[in-house]
Amino acid sequence: MRPCLGSSRAFGLVVLLGSILLSAVASPAAETDPVATARLALPEAGVSIPACDTLTCDLDPSGDAQECLTGLRWSPQSFAVEIGSAVGSHGDRMLYFPSPLPAGNAIHDRVAVEWYAAQGEAGELLNAPAVVVVHESGRSMPVGRLIARGLRGHGIHALMLQLPGYGERRTELADRPERMLDWLRQGIADVRRARDVAAVLPGVDTSRIGVQGTSLGGFVTSTVAGLDNGFDRVFILLAGGQLDRVVNEGKKDAAKIREQLERLGIRAEQVAELARPIEPLRLAHRIDPERTWLYNGAFDDVVPRSSSYALAKAARLPDSHHIELPANHYTGIIFLPVVLQQIRDEMTR
Repeated sequence: MRPCLGSSRAFGLVVLLGSILLSAVASPAAETDPVATARLALPEAGVSIPACDTLTCDLDPSGDAQECLTGLRWSPQSFAVEIGSAVGSHGDRMLYFPSPLPAGNAIHDRVAVEWYAAQGEAGELLNAPAVVVVHESGRSMPVGRLIARGLRGHGIHALMLQLPGYGERRTELADRPERMLDWLRQGIADVRRARDVAAVLPGVDTSRIGVQGTSLGGFVTSTVAGLDNGFDRVFILLAGGQLDRVVNEGKKDAAKIREQLERLGIRAEQVAELARPIEPLRLAHRIDPERTWLYNGAFDDVVPRSSSYALAKAARLPDSHHIELPANHYTGIIFLPVVLQQIRDEMTR
């Protein structure tokens, strides 16, 4: 099976259906066999936990890849993770830490993460794997949050990172399409640092920390996977490579971005140069194919199939790690229970 997601009222209905399906099939936490440790509890809001980067972007023999790495890396350093109270029903705690690639805006530079903690029936933290979740382009991040809740239901800690311009990191700058690629560059660094945030949280099995990205978040995740082997498992949904082709040729959400850029005088030939610093294919040969899974939609007209296949080929993914869903960019959410089950199986293997 080659196992796909977006906007509008119809999309809202699809998300609702996905929620119903998840609630019907999600395994209870106990079925994942994590260890419940009564001594572990959620840290209180206001607590600060020290952390340190483990980024290891070594030299690459490819001059092009080395140039890309140079533009994305930062000098590893110590930093603090601040614990905050959950906002509404979005997770069990908020986590805050400084972006390793600050853009000069205090709101954008303070990374916000929703922690959906794996807990036992008595509310104790489970000693379990963790997955950093990178959301789609939907302003309220419904799919990212749905995936995070689904992973929590499978007994896995989920850390849904709010990309620059989303959630608590939203400012008027978020509506400037010409800055979108700058925010994605920052987001790539934020996601990689989030791995080291997960590693210092109580209850997280530091030998099994994965990353999952959908659509926009999937492109971010694809590039993150090429930085180094920081994540133990990588799951990419409805994304791939050839970011410039997606913007220039994709429909619906991609077409909206293209129209915004055109109004600013940015033409198709310029998009490739703008997207080049974060293009996943430049680092795809550095991805570990045995620890990476890619899901694309057979009828996806937002992210063309060719984009996903280009990444699968460049990353040398085995056929069993490239799953094509019989869906488009929005109806693919119907297959989310299947995808989550595979993530659970691979993270607990």
